[in-house]
This record gives sequence, structure tokens and C-alpha cells, in this order.
Amino acid sequence: MKPFTKKLVLENGREFLGYGYGANVERVCEIVFNTSVVGYQEIISDPSYLDQIVVMAYPLIGNYGITDEDFESKQPVVGGMVVRECNENPSNFRYTKTFSETLEEQGIPCIAGVDTRMIVRIIRDEGSQRAAIVNVDTPTEKAIEMIKNTPKPENQVAQVSSRKRWFSRTPNHKYDIVAVDCGIKHNIIREFISRECNVTVVPYNTTLDEILAFNPDGIFISNGPGSPEVLPEVVDIIKAVSGRIPLFGISLGMQLISLAYGAKVYKMKCGHHGCPAVRDIETGRIDMTSQSHDYAVDAESLKATRLEATHLNVLDGTIEGIECKADKVYAVQFYPESAPGPQDCAYLIDKFIKLMEEKQNA
Repeated sequence: MKPFTKKLVLENGREFLGYGYGANVERVCEIVFNTSVVGYQEIISDPSYLDQIVVMAYPLIGNYGITDEDFESKQPVVGGMVVRECNENPSNFRYTKTFSETLEEQGIPCIAGVDTRMIVRIIRDEGSQRAAIVNVDTPTEKAIEMIKNTPKPENQVAQVSSRKRWFSRTPNHKYDIVAVDCGIKHNIIREFISRECNVTVVPYNTTLDEILAFNPDGIFISNGPGSPEVLPEVVDIIKAVSGRIPLFGISLGMQLISLAYGAKVYKMKCGHHGCPAVRDIETGRIDMTSQSHDYAVDAESLKATRLEATHLNVLDGTIEGIECKADKVYAVQFYPESAPGPQDCAYLIDKFIKLMEEKQNA
């Protein structure tokens, strides 16, 4: 048995010895778990995972490698990865690098060979906490001290949002969408493009006048990391355009729309990361979804707003979708563009297209 090279130390003092992959650096981040079976490339490149160490519940990671065109952002920002087994001999004709090579190139540490089932249960039962990936010879007391002395991140959206506007175009387009980038995933843009939409991606702190200057048929509020309560700029934009322009939000975007309408949000015990089932309240339809969020909308406070809940999480009953039909505003807590994950929810993107069509024909 080869000697261990890295260890994972949790804030509660538990430690797990394993083998280092990816970048040979020490890292302190909040630790969460993801239950997805596939999609590790989309997970490491999802800006919503900024400053988080992700424990993969599925035991084998890296078996189909990394493909350049499948990244969800230009620069992966995940804090670190924890896996049971890291495959460095992928079987996939499309792959360009291995999982470990990509992490090393991007400065992301990974530890493998640990009991991921136990780690997942600890997070599930005790809630998300901070953790450190350190060298195996680092004393546990020192690692815990590192965790205590590492400042908690603030306004993470500012770190992942575009610095300047950028455009994604398609020939003979029908609709113009302005996407407010709070940490946008590229596949939602691909889905809009496939539906004959031109997309203008703007930074999260773009002014209302700048957005309206594009004369959009619809406005999209993207996913992103951290708390929605530190983004008053986006909340103000939502308040100003609600009822004037069709509005669609996902993940963090749903939380921001909820705040704009007067609802409250709260930090969840361990968040939703993976592919949980969601029930459509009106039809009873059950969809398998793809999710990554740590905040949820408070159900009681939502009742005092003009928003209605449209979807609920099958497992814990949390709100997964909201809508104000009169204002042509709706949002969901999950990723309808399915990267990674099932394709059950693509109809929600089509709904946005229909709202823009109605606006044009009004």
C-alpha cells in the first residue's frame, strides 16, 4: 500500500487520509457534497461552486476524462475536490485531458482514496462546514487553526461575473435576451441560441439604463455563488423591470427575484447539489433536476408577496419554483438546461421563449 500524501480535515476535527491529485496546494473552503453520477466537468466549471470543496458521492470520477468544449465557464473556480477513486485512464474518444491534469492546470487540489460515504453523511447530518485539504504531515491542530483563521468569502458574485459585456449571436434571430451574469453557465446560453435568440451577457452591476439600451425582449437572471442578500444592484433591476419585460431566473436568480418581491431567503443546512426530484404543484409532474444552491426561499414570507410557488422539492418540501403570471416573471431553483443532469426541464426554457413571443405580438 502506497503512503498517503494528503488529508482532509473538517472543522469538527474529523480527518481523512488519502492521496493527492490535481494541484499540490493547501486549501480551506466550505465543504459540500454532490450526488450526481456524471457531470464532474460541469461541476468543477460551475461558478456556483466558487470557494467550495465538493465531495462527489459517486465513487468513480474521471472515467471519461475532460473535453475542452464541455466547460461551463472560461475559468473553473471550484475550491477543491474529494473523490473515492480518481481515474487517470479515461475511455472517451472526445477527451483532451484527464480529470487530474485539468485540476493541476487550474490550481485546484483534489484528495482521493477517502471514505466519501462517511464524509457525505457527516455533512448531511451536521450541515455544511469548512474544511481544509492539507499535506498529510500537517498536524490536525494546525489545519483547524488554518480553518479558523481563513476569512469567509464576501460578495463572491463579483469574482465570477463578467468584467465587461459580451455577445453570443445566431443568424436570423427572433428574440434578444439580456443575461445578467451572476456566475452564468455556458449551456444556458447555448440553449437560448438553439432557440433563435441573441444573448447579451452583462456584468451583475450593470445599470438599468444600460440594460434597457439593448431593447431586450426578455431578461435572464443567472445562477451564481454565495448569498443573494449582498446583491442589491440586481434586486433593484428586477424591481424596475418586473411587469415591463419577461423575466426568467435560475438558482441564485430565483432567490434574487424572491427578494425583489419581498420574500426572505435562508441558508440551508447542507444545500442541494446533485439531481433531486422536483414536483410541479399544478400538474403533479415529477422532474429529475440538476441543482447547486445553498440558499432557499422562505415559504411563509412568500405567501405575503405576489409570487406563487410552482415547484417543490420531493425530499424536503423546499420551494423549487416561483411565478408571477401577471408580470410574466418566473424562476426555478434548478438548472433547466441540464448541464450536468437530466433533460426533463427544458420546457421551462421554452416557456421563456413563449413569453417573449407574447410580448412581441402584444
